Amino acid sequence: MQKFKAIFGDKKPVIAMVHFGALPGAPLYDAEAGIEGLIAGCRNDLHALQAAGVDAVMFGNENDRPYELNVDTASTATMAYVIGRLRDEITVPFGVNVLWDPKASLALAAATGARFVREIFTGTYASDMGVWAPDAGAAYRYGARVGAGDVAKFFNISAEFAYSLDQRSVADRARSAVFSSIPDAVLVSGTITGEAAKMEDLESVKAALPDAPVLANTGVKHETVADVMRVADGCIIGSALKFDGHTWNAVDPDRAKDFMDRVRAIR
Repeated sequence: MQKFKAIFGDKKPVIAMVHFGALPGAPLYDAEAGIEGLIAGCRNDLHALQAAGVDAVMFGNENDRPYELNVDTASTATMAYVIGRLRDEITVPFGVNVLWDPKASLALAAATGARFVREIFTGTYASDMGVWAPDAGAAYRYGARVGAGDVAKFFNISAEFAYSLDQRSVADRARSAVFSSIPDAVLVSGTITGEAAKMEDLESVKAALPDAPVLANTGVKHETVADVMRVADGCIIGSALKFDGHTWNAVDPDRAKDFMDRVRAIR
């Protein structure tokens, strides 16, 4: 787990999402705004989050609905172009997440210099996208081939939009993933984007993995962050920092600042 510490030190990091607008080829893509519109949206959110004092950001294609398990190369290329345009403006460590494709996420990390990726690397799920059965071994070997071998891999072990066909407890699945697939951090999620993980799941996973970084991956809010940080080793946050707390809105600088003020008080 040394990669996690090398990125974040001893603090419990707040990793804030920079959500892309829908990419070219996705049903919700705004062709009139075009690529420059994507860049402008990401730039505004990036600067608002950095001004609030977040510890890291993560770029993700959250609005590419319906989601894919094998992402079109054009989507990954567009994300790389946009991040490249913003690269000199990024002042904190950053990660990437191409939903829901571990290989695409690792390729994007290699192209942009991202320090970490978040993905579903293990498990078997019945999901909105159909049967979901990622291959961690193939993803790791692919990452090494494309130059992303040193990128930290954050394993989401309770996939959103899905039901695990593995009937072991979430804590047992997390413990097994750490043994078999060497993640750099373990993430615990709610059922969909913006919904909180159950505190009992977060507590049971951390109890099973006392020496591994365990983060809350979804649904952390201003009023719950103190309880979450008491258990977890950090959090990933998106929706709660947006205007009106709505996932598809832009980042609200005041909400982001208020959230980080609360985190600093906890620390």
